[in-house]
Amino acid sequence: MTTAPERALPATRPPLLDLAARLRGRLLLPGGDRFTTRTAALPLPPLAVVEAATAEDVVAAVRFAGRHGLELAVQATGLGATPCSESTLLVATAGLDECTVHEEGWARVGAGVRWQRVLDEAGAHGLAALAGSSPAAGVVGQTLGGGLGPVARTYGLASDRVRAFEVVTGDGVLRRVTPTEHPDLFWGLRGGRGALGVVTAVEFDLLAVDELYAGALEFDGADAATVLHRWASWSAGLPRQATTSIALLRSAGERVVAVRFAWVGDADAGAAVLAPLRECAVPLHDGVRVRPYADMGQIHRVSAPPGPVSEAQLLLDALPPATIEVLLAVAGPAAASPQLLVELRQLGGAIARFPERASAFSHRDGAFSLVAVGPADDGAAEHAAGLLAALAPWSSGRGLATFGREEHPGALARVYDPATLRRLAGLAAHYDPHRILAGARGLHG
Repeated sequence: MTTAPERALPATRPPLLDLAARLRGRLLLPGGDRFTTRTAALPLPPLAVVEAATAEDVVAAVRFAGRHGLELAVQATGLGATPCSESTLLVATAGLDECTVHEEGWARVGAGVRWQRVLDEAGAHGLAALAGSSPAAGVVGQTLGGGLGPVARTYGLASDRVRAFEVVTGDGVLRRVTPTEHPDLFWGLRGGRGALGVVTAVEFDLLAVDELYAGALEFDGADAATVLHRWASWSAGLPRQATTSIALLRSAGERVVAVRFAWVGDADAGAAVLAPLRECAVPLHDGVRVRPYADMGQIHRVSAPPGPVSEAQLLLDALPPATIEVLLAVAGPAAASPQLLVELRQLGGAIARFPERASAFSHRDGAFSLVAVGPADDGAAEHAAGLLAALAPWSSGRGLATFGREEHPGALARVYDPATLRRLAGLAAHYDPHRILAGARGLHG
């Protein structure tokens, strides 16, 4: 988890009541119950919280922060642990909840909208959105990180489908960003995470898909070696119609290995492709079936872990048997691993396809992504560092913008190639002249 760098407090306390008078939403100050609830998960509380009701509220907050030497951080749909300090103005965008699905095949949503709402409303029209693995997550946040979902090998990334953003940049200007309007920002926002501004709304294309053959196979942890080795060899021959991942899970003291599978097309053909996994051991749960696309949350069956977490990631270039043995030795059921989840996702397919419009999302050529998530206070970060070091022989040390929370320069150098990182840093310097955006810390060096 990252911590906020030292930033000098303003010499004179900022006139927060002046900011409150400019807002349609609410300004929360320390001492109030709502402020306490809103900031409970943060390592350090901010100076104040702006609960934005409109994009103009975000403009007011950004300009106020710039005038008074404050840092500005964003809290989108949840209560995530955004790094803050007493010199941070926190903007909560959950109130920007516009969600409009157009029958012609596109949608416009606000920064406070979660994927499940879009899936449900699009599904009513026989349409689908490229949601992430957890439909409870926010649309904007995941799209800014690229958006790697359960059907990504077939359809690519959520960020590849974006038509337009509305964003308040660090200079306090609300801009509409498209391939032809501010094309530099259009490039950088797709994959650049929160470095270039506060996105208030996004517009994106939908898919004409109404159902999938998809779900999860869950096996007892005792079968982890058999299932992992079979998955590694089986996934090597998958066509682009299939997207899959495998995870070692710890829940209620039990160790489980879960195979996630999504197939676009004929269900019988999908069942034939999945058969080698179904037959390798007796599943505790078999949830792979034909289901409405809007039910895609049942593929990964994930929920947000309680409390703060550590998250580590690594791109793997290959997955030979030796890699599986190392993974099992360090994080398998017999290893007493503190991780709640250790996941491998197969990449390739449409993920690796260079999109029509280039973006800041880097390392599309990775073969597999590995992610480890554990409790922040249970030694999980140290264990994850050891896991990544053990797997280093099969990796070039890179990661994806989709995963990870660290924003320091070293972490960003793993997530972006050098040319992309230089370009993002240049954009951040241009659009955030006062360096107020917390999401751009690492780009400023």
